[in-house]
Amino acid sequence: MVLTGLAIGAVLGVVMQRGRFCVTAMMRDIFMQRTWRTFVALLVVISVHAVGIAALTSTGVITPGDSTFAPAAVIVGGFVFGLGIILAGGCASGTWFRSAEGLVGSWIALAMYAVSAAAMKYGALAGFDGWMKSWDSGLTTIPELLGVSPWWFAIALSVLTFFLVRHFRAQDAKRPKAARLSNQPVWKRPLNLYTAGALIGLIGVIAWPLSAATGRNSGLGITTPTANTLQYTVTGDEGFIDWGVLLVLGLFVGAFIAAKSTGEFRIRIPDATTAVRSVGGGLLMGVGATLAGGCTVGNGMVQTSLFSFQGWVALLFIAVGIAVGAKFWLKPATAKPAKAPQTYTTNDSVGGTVNTPDAVAFSTAPAANTAVTTNAGLAGMSMATGLISLQAEEKARHLGNGYFALDSLGAVCPFPLIEAKDVMADLDAGQHLVIDFDCTQGTETIPQWAVDDGHYVTDFRETGEASWQITIKKGEPTG
Repeated sequence: MVLTGLAIGAVLGVVMQRGRFCVTAMMRDIFMQRTWRTFVALLVVISVHAVGIAALTSTGVITPGDSTFAPAAVIVGGFVFGLGIILAGGCASGTWFRSAEGLVGSWIALAMYAVSAAAMKYGALAGFDGWMKSWDSGLTTIPELLGVSPWWFAIALSVLTFFLVRHFRAQDAKRPKAARLSNQPVWKRPLNLYTAGALIGLIGVIAWPLSAATGRNSGLGITTPTANTLQYTVTGDEGFIDWGVLLVLGLFVGAFIAAKSTGEFRIRIPDATTAVRSVGGGLLMGVGATLAGGCTVGNGMVQTSLFSFQGWVALLFIAVGIAVGAKFWLKPATAKPAKAPQTYTTNDSVGGTVNTPDAVAFSTAPAANTAVTTNAGLAGMSMATGLISLQAEEKARHLGNGYFALDSLGAVCPFPLIEAKDVMADLDAGQHLVIDFDCTQGTETIPQWAVDDGHYVTDFRETGEASWQITIKKGEPTG
């Protein structure tokens, strides 16, 4: 039965990778994009999970244990974990599936996450963990405190989530359609985020009785299995190998298969700044998740579906940590030096429709001067000179003829989007920004930002394994 953990993990890895399902991004969007649209996908997970767990509990299939609420540990741990996942560029499960996409920065974060979680559970920091958890309120779940059935909460949350999904889907139907890669087969397209959320919730329901059958009375979880994986690697003690360890290993395998089969796997070496952030972020993640009693899966998906105080308070303070971390650390990077010349083209691949008058190729070599000149192939384009071009050239390479190139290769999400917004703000309407990036989430977020802000995607193409190039023409200012 323990091998079912590997199978469930593999399916979970495929769904998370194809759905770009990152709780960090969902909660970050609340503060950076001022939208709850993606966070609702997490509510979908919790709702499906809550209904399923309530059904399994009511029929006696499982008997979930109650986690008592230790306020200091949960509040501090949630906040620290939130800071950590901003630095690491992804939550616990997100770090696992991004590692499977070949991001070496995620490998570093994952290793540090395992080290600090193991230290908190079994090593030098275990005493600190116990001390922080010594103040225990004795509270378990909200339904138990109120003396009501958890079904009331499961149904209420499901109804609320249903209306939120309907609301945002109605909004999406009215929004201009974002550009997609052309000639892409259906099986290579990302999963709808809400669909992915429903599938993850269902996987969580199936996981619990399978895990319980092996003596592990819990469902999905990432932190303890990650720590146990390291403990087994270091000590060779097979007692650390359980259903949860096979779950996270399966998650990695499933995500790797999904990424490799869709051309989204490539080894990507981080720069020094990203590597340092990965170390710090991973260490904070392990400490925070252990203190709080779980990560964005154990607390954010499982404990919340049980309507425990621990789960919902932890989720709240993870959000606070994300907000603070985003405020201080998610800022545009300084411009990169020009690399070897590379060809850029305005040939359109979006929907097979050409939106610019002619195809014009450019070299990435910097232009001889800051003035932008017109040519016959770009007649009618609004050209900028002077200060705006100078500002843009400090952040992106001037290709000439109103085109600027932004090299975001190697940058983890959301930095390609952050830097694109920063450069676009310095361009005039009609100028083009050509962005090279290799962050898989960027294939969704960058074209969506472009259309939401009134810009035009004139070219969007895959340039290699896990590499993309998108050309965005700045639209006229509104209002």
